[in-house]
Amino acid sequence: MHLVKNKNKNIYHPELSYEITGIFYKVHNELGRFKLERQYCDLFERYLNLEKYNYQRERDLKNIYKELEFSGNIPDFIIEEKIIVDFKAKKFVTKEDYFQMMRYLEFAHLPLGMIVNFRSTYLKPQRVINKEFHSSHSNDNS
Repeated sequence: MHLVKNKNKNIYHPELSYEITGIFYKVHNELGRFKLERQYCDLFERYLNLEKYNYQRERDLKNIYKELEFSGNIPDFIIEEKIIVDFKAKKFVTKEDYFQMMRYLEFAHLPLGMIVNFRSTYLKPQRVINKEFHSSHSNDNS
C-alpha cells in the first residue's frame, strides 16, 4: 500500500482514491483508448477482486422523496462504501456526466466520486466532491 500525505484535512479518502487511480492507469495501459465502457469495467472489476477490495457494481441508488421512490441512478462501482466510480468511453466528459455523479453522491450519502474517461489519450480521472456531505456521516477519512 502506498501512503499519501494528507496535508489538507478536507481531502476525502486520499489513500483509497490514490490506489483506485493506480488501477485506472493499469486498465488504460492494458486496453488502450478505443474499447467499450463495459470492457474497461470488466477489467477494473478483475483488479478489484485480485486486490481484495470490497465493492458493488451497478447498484441502484434508490431514494425516497415525498413518498416517491426514485430509482435508475446506477453508478458503475461503489468501492469500500466510500467512493463512487463512473466510467466513460467517449470524446469528452460533459456537464451532464458531472450532474449524474452529483446525483449518485447525494443518493448514496457519500463525499467523493470519480469520473474516468478512458477515451482520452492521457487519462485524467476527475474527483467530484459532494458539497452537501457532512463529515458527521463518516468519521473515517482514509
